[in-house]
Amino acid sequence: MSTREDRAVAPAVEHDNGGPRALMLTLATIGFAVNFWAWALISPLAPKFQAALHLSSFQQALLVAVPVVVGSVGRIPVGALTDRFGGRVMFPLVSLATIVPVLYLGLSGHTSLTGLLVGGFFLGIGGTAFAVGVPFVNAWFPPERRGLAVGIFGAGMGGTAISALTTVKLVKAYSITTPFVITAIVLAIYAVVAGLLLRDAPGRVVPSAPLMRRLGSAVKLRITWQASILYAVAFGGYVAFSVYLPAYLKTGYGLAQADAANRMAGFVLLAVVMRPVGGWLSDRISATRVLAVALGVVAAGACVQAFTPSLSPLGTIAFLSMAAALGAGSGATFALVAQRAPANQVGSVTGVVGAAGGLGGFVPPLIMGAIYGEYGDYALGLVLLAVVALGALLLTVTAVAHPTRSGRATTRVAH
Repeated sequence: MSTREDRAVAPAVEHDNGGPRALMLTLATIGFAVNFWAWALISPLAPKFQAALHLSSFQQALLVAVPVVVGSVGRIPVGALTDRFGGRVMFPLVSLATIVPVLYLGLSGHTSLTGLLVGGFFLGIGGTAFAVGVPFVNAWFPPERRGLAVGIFGAGMGGTAISALTTVKLVKAYSITTPFVITAIVLAIYAVVAGLLLRDAPGRVVPSAPLMRRLGSAVKLRITWQASILYAVAFGGYVAFSVYLPAYLKTGYGLAQADAANRMAGFVLLAVVMRPVGGWLSDRISATRVLAVALGVVAAGACVQAFTPSLSPLGTIAFLSMAAALGAGSGATFALVAQRAPANQVGSVTGVVGAAGGLGGFVPPLIMGAIYGEYGDYALGLVLLAVVALGALLLTVTAVAHPTRSGRATTRVAH
């Protein structure tokens, strides 16, 4: 029998739209990847900027963290705006807006720390694309397929791998301007294609309440806060490693910049592959079980890496295990959101949860930089990661896996 809660999260598309669904999912995933490519342009070049501008470890960490925090906080209004205007409007808009800081950084902003921080601040716009894609994709798929669909979309975070694999090589082969100009051109092409081809799902639920009221309603939902905590650990851990790993490997293991960037790309690619796997498993077993296993693996990997073992093989195994777990955990978290959040609030909830995930990635690089500057070692930072992962694991197997009756009153329980 259909319940009130079931109707609240009923799929926006009831009839067969297999072809359009696949096209919309593909376009959304590409848009996410392109904007994340732009969002991650500074990170691979951070060691170069540190040497050229004589930055401290903390300044270098701040440099790579600024786009993360802006892109994270910006997801809150962008998610709510997507609920109102749809992905057809918001994807091209975000892509076009990201072109401005990309060109500024490539043409002049890279010559000073102030310029890099200003450019990085506005580069954060690219990071808000995530809050556009989740409600857009969610509206196109029925509940039983949303975990996989949102997971596939989430694989667009592999745009950071594109940046890691190409940015340093393009700078060495041509100039510091080259990767920024190329990225700006790709963003422009995508914005045009998205404007022509994207369509919002038939029957998409459009909220009528004012933006602030909708955000206020979203933050009152139990699922919003539970998913925010989990995503801060899962996706935040991924973001932290993806932006800080080159510096960590260069400082902690003495690797060359290109080698460190390539290893970061491997970390990112594995996490990207595992994100839809996490969503797919969440559709078939449960998101909380996937999250519990993933968080346990992260805690174990962080404990191992705290001893700074040799990269071959133990360190590599620890990092790749954490990459797989963080990717699967990220996919499972938004499978949980897709299953439990009311249909007309998915964008608002996504914005808040996405912000928490990005902010979760903002803090660790700063902590790691400060810890290394104080002690000349990263062990304490990795121990802290293990403790946080264990705390999130405890939350998952208690409050999230076994929601109270009051939680069922406002959200659909998927397990």
